[in-house]
Amino acid sequence: MLILGIETSCDETGVALYDTEHGLLAHALFSQIDMHADYGGVVPELASRDHVRKLLPMCDQVLERAGRTRGDIEGIAYTAGPGLIGALMVGGSVAHALGFALGIPVLGVHHMEGHLLAPMLEENPPAFPFVALLVSGGHTQLVRVDGIGAYEMLGESVDDAAGEAFDKAAKMLGLDYPGGPRVAALAEQGTPGRYKFPRPMTDRPGLDFSFSGLKTFTLNTVHAAQKEEGTLSDQTRADIALAFESAVVDTLMIKCRRALEQTGCDRLVIAGGVSANRRLRASLEKMAGKHDAHVFYARPEFCTDNGAMIAYAGAQRLAAGQRDGERIVAVPRWPMNALPAIDEPRSSGLVD
Repeated sequence: MLILGIETSCDETGVALYDTEHGLLAHALFSQIDMHADYGGVVPELASRDHVRKLLPMCDQVLERAGRTRGDIEGIAYTAGPGLIGALMVGGSVAHALGFALGIPVLGVHHMEGHLLAPMLEENPPAFPFVALLVSGGHTQLVRVDGIGAYEMLGESVDDAAGEAFDKAAKMLGLDYPGGPRVAALAEQGTPGRYKFPRPMTDRPGLDFSFSGLKTFTLNTVHAAQKEEGTLSDQTRADIALAFESAVVDTLMIKCRRALEQTGCDRLVIAGGVSANRRLRASLEKMAGKHDAHVFYARPEFCTDNGAMIAYAGAQRLAAGQRDGERIVAVPRWPMNALPAIDEPRSSGLVD
């Protein structure tokens, strides 16, 4: 079954072709980072307009790369949420229009399920069950995964997610958008041990996260350093970046260790934009090695938003007979544990 995947949840336009027999055939991604950088963050209206301009030409580009035509497509998967409502509507509208014209099934896919399943695109995919750490944009979640759609939420952020905390810390340090990669790059120049930041909610039981206090601690540290130095030196900024990144990484690692112990699983998947962080990967692999566990993650290009993960997730559900009705599904907020299991039919355009 040949599936066209469309991702337009935020500031990246992603398109991919996935064949259930031959795997990923082609994919393309366009990032709007340069456009939004002038505003210090994503402007929803601009994001939607850019998806309108880019999406159909990218669909044709991917088909050409794969040596296929629109007539070869047997199903279409698109991101239905969570995300920016305008951006979601662009992808949903194009998917349903193409599906109607071609007479093929269409299915709205959960954005975070796409991230969760992205490591399945690699040569050595994880087997079920496993624990997944999802760290993408406004989401930080720990999930036990027993199969596609069989999700048990173990813990999540009660306020700021890790990605949001990275972006806010970047602004405090005078770094441009997007903040996460820039904080990580600056931290490479930091002096270990100069600053010691707290590891929030690790001194109590449970698997929930909270990064708002760490954000405040960072702001207070910046203000104290400014008062002492006048203008922050490059080295001080780097030292604060390292202390902040280390605190986030340690917090995520400690919670992942607890989740593995609590569930008895020996496989850990990390997915989402923050999963590309090198310090986080190294920390989790070191922890896993001590506990006879294995860590799985997608290649860096599939950690951020992309069409390949949507095509894969959609292919699994479309092959199982799930599909939209006539209505476009666009859900800005959508709990992942509300998804039906892979063997449960979904034949309406409504999200239960």
